[in-house]
Amino acid sequence: MYGNLAARAKRHATVKSSFNVSAEVGLQDVIGQLKSRLRIAVVFGGNKISPDSVVYQSQNTRSWKSYEVVAEDIAASLRRSGFRHVDVMPEDMQLSSLLRRSGAHMAWLNSGGVQGRNSAAHAPSTLEMLGLPYVGHDPLSATTLDNKHAFKREAVCAGLPTAAFSTWDMTRGPFQPELNSRFQLAFNGYPGPFIVKPVSGRASLHVHVVPSLQELPEIVEDVYRQTGNLVLIEKYLPGREFCIAVAGRITAKNGVFTRGSEPFAFGALERVLGSDEKIFTSMDSRPITANRFRNVEPSETELWRDIHKLAREVFLEFNLGTLIRMDLRADETGKLYILEANPKPDLKYPAEGVTSLVSAGLSQTGLGYDDLLLSLLGDRLDFLMRNCRDTVRHITDLLDDGTMDRLDHEQHSRTVEDNIDFAVRALEETAQRMRMGSLK
Repeated sequence: MYGNLAARAKRHATVKSSFNVSAEVGLQDVIGQLKSRLRIAVVFGGNKISPDSVVYQSQNTRSWKSYEVVAEDIAASLRRSGFRHVDVMPEDMQLSSLLRRSGAHMAWLNSGGVQGRNSAAHAPSTLEMLGLPYVGHDPLSATTLDNKHAFKREAVCAGLPTAAFSTWDMTRGPFQPELNSRFQLAFNGYPGPFIVKPVSGRASLHVHVVPSLQELPEIVEDVYRQTGNLVLIEKYLPGREFCIAVAGRITAKNGVFTRGSEPFAFGALERVLGSDEKIFTSMDSRPITANRFRNVEPSETELWRDIHKLAREVFLEFNLGTLIRMDLRADETGKLYILEANPKPDLKYPAEGVTSLVSAGLSQTGLGYDDLLLSLLGDRLDFLMRNCRDTVRHITDLLDDGTMDRLDHEQHSRTVEDNIDFAVRALEETAQRMRMGSLK
């Protein structure tokens, strides 16, 4: 029986191969026209101490950084790709006025927020209210990914592997692990070591390796004092540490757009720990140089497959709309666990001797830095024009007559291909399960 299913899957795959599954001619035409017409605003994090940036200053539960330098890198890349109207501006209470004065049709979010709670969601929430499309995560995705406990709980519900964890809110009093039923349920007698960190943070700031239960209360209190937010307590995993970036299906190599059958996962990297490191520290602490990572080679077949599979599963299960960088770590047996998914991975332009983990992962894909950014923009525009046409009329109005008709014709063909893709995967999975004896 499973042989027949496998044969049917093969026939479907043959039918699919008769379609042009690579070139995105319609999207290519759209982007070509928009380069001289589309006004893009690249948004970085405003500074609450600057005049007229906020009404009143408040606490930052997420460690603040402007990301302005990287915003300039993004803008420069878009200009190199041919976009003529690119502005850079801060996210603060003047953002709406700045966007309106600039005539922006679209934004690119490179901000973690200005201040307050769940600040990663503030800019996308503002743009949703304004009706301005953007490259970036929607408010729910942004705050879920940026709050590690929320991400991990959803991962557990989706059946994705993540290290055992618990949280504590110091407004409820001192942390007492021996009396905390949630903690006991999560760790089931595990004595340590533990990782203690903010639920929302960046750059490995305020992250501690805690050897045993006895030291936990003091460290939990210290992290809360630094952040004023929930504290995450996680099982320490002693194995190898990895990261991988993953984005949407559209890629642009040398300016030519293609569509893959699944989310585009970059090359996987193994993080190289220093002799004094039990966990990897970010570029804010130590520059990301070539000796701090190495490629996971495809020759490590199972490891390569598992890392890429987990990356794509997270992208799909969380219904994400743009780039993330996922961090993973193995236990003592080599089993992989997801630590977190970074919603705003660093997109710094590579300089001599220094890069970012996202850019480092590009070397295995054949894409360059400008290819990556054009891919992210193209993927977002493709999604909006396929699924949210009514919300981007101000962009489609920039296009010549007939362009959208050609795009619609191509998209119809892609829908047929997607249905075939789904059928092929379903048949292959069913055949595999039958071979393994899980189905009769």
